[in-house]
Amino acid sequence: MKNRENTKGRVTLIISRTLAYAFLIIISFMCLFSFYMLIINATRSNAQLQAGFTLLPKDNFFKNLRNAWTDSSINIPRGMLNSFFIAICSAVLTTYFSALTAYGIHVYRFRLRRFAFYFIMAVMMIPPQVSAVGFIQIMYKLNLTNNYLPLILPSIAAPVVFFYMKQYLESVLPMDIVEAARVDGSSEFATFNKIVLPIMKPAIAVQMIFSFVSSWNNYFIPALLLDKAEMKTVPIMIAQLRSADYSKFDMGKVYMFILLAILPVLIVYIILSKAIIRGVTAGSVKG
Repeated sequence: MKNRENTKGRVTLIISRTLAYAFLIIISFMCLFSFYMLIINATRSNAQLQAGFTLLPKDNFFKNLRNAWTDSSINIPRGMLNSFFIAICSAVLTTYFSALTAYGIHVYRFRLRRFAFYFIMAVMMIPPQVSAVGFIQIMYKLNLTNNYLPLILPSIAAPVVFFYMKQYLESVLPMDIVEAARVDGSSEFATFNKIVLPIMKPAIAVQMIFSFVSSWNNYFIPALLLDKAEMKTVPIMIAQLRSADYSKFDMGKVYMFILLAILPVLIVYIILSKAIIRGVTAGSVKG
Protein backbone atom coordinates (compact mmCIF):
# COMPACT_ATOMS: atom_id res chain seq x y z
CA MET A 1 0.00 0.00 0.00
CA LYS A 2 2.77 2.40 0.90
CA ASN A 3 4.58 1.62 -2.37
CA ARG A 4 1.37 2.32 -4.33
CA GLU A 5 0.84 5.59 -2.48
CA ASN A 6 4.44 6.59 -3.07
CA THR A 7 4.10 5.73 -6.76
CA LYS A 8 0.87 7.73 -7.07
CA GLY A 9 2.51 10.65 -5.30
CA ARG A 10 5.47 10.56 -7.67
CA VAL A 11 3.21 10.33 -10.73
CA THR A 12 1.11 13.24 -9.46
CA LEU A 13 4.24 15.29 -8.83
CA ILE A 14 5.60 14.52 -12.31
CA ILE A 15 2.29 15.43 -13.95
CA SER A 16 1.98 18.68 -11.99
CA ARG A 17 5.56 19.65 -12.84
CA THR A 18 5.02 18.80 -16.51
CA LEU A 19 1.87 20.90 -16.66
CA ALA A 20 3.60 23.78 -14.88
CA TYR A 21 6.57 23.70 -17.25
CA ALA A 22 4.27 23.43 -20.27
CA PHE A 23 2.28 26.43 -19.07
CA LEU A 24 5.46 28.45 -18.49
CA ILE A 25 6.77 27.51 -21.94
CA ILE A 26 3.52 28.63 -23.59
CA ILE A 27 3.52 31.94 -21.68
CA SER A 28 7.20 32.53 -22.51
CA PHE A 29 6.55 31.78 -26.17
CA MET A 30 3.64 34.23 -26.27
CA CYS A 31 5.77 36.94 -24.65
CA LEU A 32 8.80 36.40 -26.89
CA PHE A 33 6.93 35.81 -30.15
CA SER A 34 5.86 39.44 -30.51
CA PHE A 35 9.44 40.58 -29.91
CA TYR A 36 10.67 38.04 -32.46
CA MET A 37 8.17 39.34 -35.02
CA LEU A 38 9.33 42.89 -34.35
CA ILE A 39 12.90 41.88 -35.23
CA ILE A 40 11.68 40.03 -38.33
CA ASN A 41 9.59 42.98 -39.51
CA ALA A 42 12.54 45.30 -38.96
CA THR A 43 14.42 43.29 -41.63
CA ARG A 44 11.66 43.66 -44.26
CA SER A 45 10.94 46.46 -46.68
CA ASN A 46 7.63 48.30 -46.86
CA ALA A 47 6.58 46.27 -49.93
CA GLN A 48 7.48 42.98 -48.23
CA LEU A 49 5.47 43.95 -45.15
CA GLN A 50 2.45 44.74 -47.26
CA ALA A 51 2.80 41.40 -49.06
CA GLY A 52 1.89 39.39 -45.98
CA PHE A 53 3.11 37.49 -42.92
CA THR A 54 6.39 35.59 -42.72
CA LEU A 55 8.52 34.02 -39.98
CA LEU A 56 11.81 34.36 -41.87
CA PRO A 57 14.03 37.46 -41.87
CA LYS A 58 14.79 39.41 -45.03
CA ASP A 59 17.80 41.45 -46.13
CA ASN A 60 16.61 45.03 -45.48
CA PHE A 61 17.79 45.36 -41.87
CA PHE A 62 20.66 47.77 -42.50
CA LYS A 63 18.69 49.69 -45.12
CA ASN A 64 15.85 50.23 -42.65
CA LEU A 65 18.38 51.18 -39.98
CA ARG A 66 19.98 53.76 -42.26
CA ASN A 67 16.60 55.14 -43.37
CA ALA A 68 15.36 55.46 -39.77
CA TRP A 69 18.60 56.87 -38.35
CA THR A 70 18.98 59.49 -41.11
CA ASP A 71 15.31 60.43 -41.48
CA SER A 72 15.07 64.17 -42.17
CA SER A 73 11.67 64.60 -40.49
CA ILE A 74 12.81 63.27 -37.10
CA ASN A 75 16.11 63.16 -35.24
CA ILE A 76 16.22 59.67 -33.73
CA PRO A 77 19.60 59.98 -31.93
CA ARG A 78 18.49 63.25 -30.28
CA GLY A 79 15.09 61.76 -29.40
CA MET A 80 16.66 58.73 -27.74
CA LEU A 81 19.07 60.98 -25.84
CA ASN A 82 16.16 63.15 -24.66
CA SER A 83 14.14 60.14 -23.53
CA PHE A 84 17.13 58.58 -21.77
CA PHE A 85 17.91 61.79 -19.88
CA ILE A 86 14.31 62.19 -18.71
CA ALA A 87 13.90 58.51 -17.86
CA ILE A 88 17.13 58.14 -15.88
CA CYS A 89 16.54 61.37 -13.92
CA SER A 90 12.95 60.34 -13.16
CA ALA A 91 14.02 56.84 -12.09
CA VAL A 92 16.71 58.15 -9.72
CA LEU A 93 14.47 60.80 -8.15
CA THR A 94 11.52 58.42 -7.84
CA THR A 95 13.42 55.65 -6.11
CA TYR A 96 15.51 57.88 -3.82
CA PHE A 97 12.77 60.15 -2.51
CA SER A 98 10.23 57.33 -2.27
CA ALA A 99 12.73 55.32 -0.23
CA LEU A 100 13.45 58.39 1.91
CA THR A 101 9.75 58.98 2.55
CA ALA A 102 9.17 55.32 3.35
CA TYR A 103 12.12 55.39 5.75
CA GLY A 104 10.75 58.46 7.54
CA ILE A 105 7.29 56.99 8.02
CA HIS A 106 8.66 53.58 8.97
CA VAL A 107 11.25 54.77 11.51
CA TYR A 108 9.77 57.89 13.13
CA ARG A 109 6.80 57.79 15.46
CA PHE A 110 4.98 61.12 15.12
CA ARG A 111 1.37 62.12 15.69
CA LEU A 112 0.23 62.29 12.04
CA ARG A 113 2.22 59.26 10.93
CA ARG A 114 -0.79 57.08 10.21
CA PHE A 115 -2.64 59.96 8.54
CA ALA A 116 0.35 60.66 6.28
CA PHE A 117 0.48 57.01 5.22
CA TYR A 118 -3.22 56.82 4.38
CA PHE A 119 -3.11 60.19 2.63
CA ILE A 120 -0.36 58.94 0.31
CA MET A 121 -2.36 55.78 -0.30
CA ALA A 122 -5.41 57.90 -1.19
CA VAL A 123 -3.35 59.92 -3.67
CA MET A 124 -2.29 56.63 -5.27
CA MET A 125 -5.93 55.95 -6.15
CA ILE A 126 -6.26 59.14 -8.24
CA PRO A 127 -5.68 58.49 -11.97
CA PRO A 128 -2.99 60.75 -13.48
CA GLN A 129 -5.37 61.85 -16.23
CA VAL A 130 -7.63 63.54 -13.65
CA SER A 131 -4.96 66.06 -12.68
CA ALA A 132 -3.39 66.35 -16.13
CA VAL A 133 -5.51 69.28 -17.32
CA GLY A 134 -4.76 71.42 -14.26
CA PHE A 135 -1.09 70.43 -14.39
CA ILE A 136 -0.78 71.46 -18.04
CA GLN A 137 -2.50 74.79 -17.34
CA ILE A 138 -0.09 75.53 -14.49
CA MET A 139 2.91 74.67 -16.68
CA TYR A 140 1.71 77.06 -19.38
CA LYS A 141 1.22 79.84 -16.82
CA LEU A 142 4.74 79.25 -15.48
CA ASN A 143 6.19 79.19 -19.02
CA LEU A 144 7.55 75.68 -18.46
CA THR A 145 6.55 74.29 -21.84
CA ASN A 146 9.41 72.87 -23.91
CA ASN A 147 11.18 72.21 -20.65
CA TYR A 148 12.15 68.88 -19.10
CA LEU A 149 11.55 69.97 -15.49
CA PRO A 150 7.77 69.27 -15.58
CA LEU A 151 8.58 65.76 -16.83
CA ILE A 152 11.23 65.03 -14.18
CA LEU A 153 10.38 66.82 -10.92
CA PRO A 154 6.83 65.38 -10.46
CA SER A 155 8.41 61.91 -10.35
CA ILE A 156 9.57 62.75 -6.80
CA ALA A 157 5.99 62.12 -5.63
CA ALA A 158 5.35 58.46 -6.52
CA PRO A 159 2.84 56.85 -4.11
CA VAL A 160 3.10 53.39 -5.69
CA VAL A 161 6.89 53.33 -5.33
CA PHE A 162 6.58 54.65 -1.77
CA PHE A 163 4.18 51.84 -0.84
CA TYR A 164 6.54 49.21 -2.27
CA MET A 165 9.51 50.70 -0.40
CA LYS A 166 7.52 50.91 2.83
CA GLN A 167 6.55 47.24 2.65
CA TYR A 168 10.12 46.26 1.84
CA LEU A 169 11.53 48.22 4.79
CA GLU A 170 9.11 46.54 7.16
CA SER A 171 10.50 43.16 6.15
CA VAL A 172 14.25 43.88 6.03
CA LEU A 173 15.05 46.81 8.36
CA PRO A 174 15.11 46.09 12.11
CA MET A 175 15.01 49.19 14.31
CA ASP A 176 18.05 47.92 16.20
CA ILE A 177 20.25 48.92 13.25
CA VAL A 178 18.91 52.47 13.24
CA GLU A 179 19.23 52.78 17.01
CA ALA A 180 22.81 51.49 16.91
CA ALA A 181 23.70 54.05 14.24
CA ARG A 182 22.22 56.85 16.36
CA VAL A 183 24.19 55.70 19.41
CA ASP A 184 27.37 55.79 17.32
CA GLY A 185 26.64 59.43 16.45
CA SER A 186 25.48 58.96 12.87
CA SER A 187 23.18 61.69 11.53
CA GLU A 188 19.78 60.70 10.14
CA PHE A 189 20.74 61.35 6.50
CA ALA A 190 24.04 59.51 6.96
CA THR A 191 22.17 56.55 8.45
CA PHE A 192 19.78 56.51 5.52
CA ASN A 193 22.40 56.98 2.78
CA LYS A 194 25.11 54.70 4.17
CA ILE A 195 23.13 51.99 5.98
CA VAL A 196 19.53 51.85 4.78
CA LEU A 197 20.05 52.42 1.04
CA PRO A 198 22.51 49.50 0.66
CA ILE A 199 20.00 47.25 2.41
CA MET A 200 17.32 48.40 -0.05
CA LYS A 201 19.36 47.73 -3.22
CA PRO A 202 17.09 44.94 -4.52
CA ALA A 203 13.94 47.04 -4.06
CA ILE A 204 15.62 50.10 -5.58
CA ALA A 205 16.75 48.10 -8.61
CA VAL A 206 13.22 46.77 -9.20
CA GLN A 207 11.60 50.18 -8.91
CA MET A 208 14.25 51.81 -11.09
CA ILE A 209 13.37 49.36 -13.84
CA PHE A 210 9.66 50.13 -13.60
CA SER A 211 10.22 53.88 -13.27
CA PHE A 212 12.64 53.99 -16.20
CA VAL A 213 10.30 52.04 -18.47
CA SER A 214 7.28 54.11 -17.42
CA SER A 215 9.09 57.39 -18.10
CA TRP A 216 10.61 56.11 -21.36
CA ASN A 217 7.18 55.08 -22.68
CA ASN A 218 5.39 58.21 -21.44
CA TYR A 219 3.62 59.91 -24.33
CA PHE A 220 0.64 61.81 -22.88
CA ILE A 221 2.27 64.63 -20.88
CA PRO A 222 5.36 65.13 -23.12
CA ALA A 223 3.12 65.41 -26.18
CA LEU A 224 1.21 68.25 -24.50
CA LEU A 225 4.29 70.14 -23.27
CA LEU A 226 6.94 69.59 -25.96
CA ASP A 227 6.53 70.98 -29.47
CA LYS A 228 10.12 71.84 -30.40
CA ALA A 229 11.64 69.21 -32.69
CA GLU A 230 14.96 69.06 -30.81
CA MET A 231 13.21 68.38 -27.48
CA LYS A 232 10.79 65.64 -28.51
CA THR A 233 11.03 62.17 -26.97
CA VAL A 234 10.93 58.74 -28.57
CA PRO A 235 7.16 58.05 -28.16
CA ILE A 236 6.34 61.41 -29.78
CA MET A 237 8.67 60.67 -32.68
CA ILE A 238 7.18 57.20 -33.19
CA ALA A 239 3.69 58.72 -33.33
CA GLN A 240 4.97 61.38 -35.71
CA LEU A 241 6.61 58.77 -37.94
CA ARG A 242 3.45 56.65 -38.04
CA SER A 243 1.31 59.65 -38.97
CA ALA A 244 3.49 60.57 -41.95
CA ASP A 245 2.06 61.10 -45.42
CA TYR A 246 0.98 57.80 -47.01
CA SER A 247 3.23 58.33 -50.04
CA LYS A 248 6.23 58.62 -47.70
CA PHE A 249 5.07 55.98 -45.19
CA ASP A 250 7.60 53.18 -44.67
CA MET A 251 6.57 50.40 -42.29
CA GLY A 252 10.06 48.91 -42.32
CA LYS A 253 11.44 52.18 -40.99
CA VAL A 254 8.72 52.33 -38.33
CA TYR A 255 9.49 48.79 -37.11
CA MET A 256 13.19 49.61 -37.02
CA PHE A 257 12.55 52.74 -34.94
CA ILE A 258 10.41 50.74 -32.51
CA LEU A 259 13.21 48.16 -32.23
CA LEU A 260 15.74 50.92 -31.53
CA ALA A 261 13.39 52.39 -28.91
CA ILE A 262 13.17 49.06 -27.07
CA LEU A 263 16.92 48.37 -26.90
CA PRO A 264 17.78 50.92 -24.13
CA VAL A 265 14.97 49.52 -21.99
CA LEU A 266 16.33 45.99 -22.41
CA ILE A 267 19.86 47.14 -21.55
CA VAL A 268 18.69 48.88 -18.37
CA TYR A 269 16.63 45.83 -17.41
CA ILE A 270 19.59 43.47 -17.87
CA ILE A 271 21.93 45.70 -15.84
CA LEU A 272 19.51 46.18 -12.94
CA SER A 273 18.45 42.53 -12.98
CA LYS A 274 22.03 41.63 -12.14
CA ALA A 275 21.90 44.15 -9.30
CA ILE A 276 18.77 42.42 -7.95
CA ILE A 277 20.47 39.02 -7.98
CA ARG A 278 23.58 40.40 -6.27
CA GLY A 279 21.47 42.11 -3.62
CA VAL A 280 19.42 39.02 -2.85
CA THR A 281 22.54 36.83 -2.74
CA ALA A 282 24.34 39.26 -0.42
CA GLY A 283 21.33 39.39 1.87
CA SER A 284 21.10 35.61 2.10
CA VAL A 285 24.81 35.29 2.88
CA LYS A 286 24.68 37.93 5.61
CA GLY A 287 21.61 36.29 7.09
